[in-house]
Amino acid sequence: MPRNGSCDNMAEMELSILTRQCLNRRFDGSNHMGEAIAAWQKTRNEKDLRATWRFTTSDARVKLKGLYPMADK
Repeated sequence: MPRNGSCDNMAEMELSILTRQCLNRRFDGSNHMGEAIAAWQKTRNEKDLRATWRFTTSDARVKLKGLYPMADK
């Protein structure tokens, strides 16, 4: 579970990266596409690539005042 952000956002980002880095070409068939995806996934896992969240709760309180009310002090 991500500490900041949502699982949906993480999944959307990974699918976008997969599309740009792997699925932006034609394949001879579903087997070839599956092999390409498996190779892409193996490389991402070996390099330990993951989302780095930079939008903090403090940032959200400034930018999205109505959704993130100030905490009681």
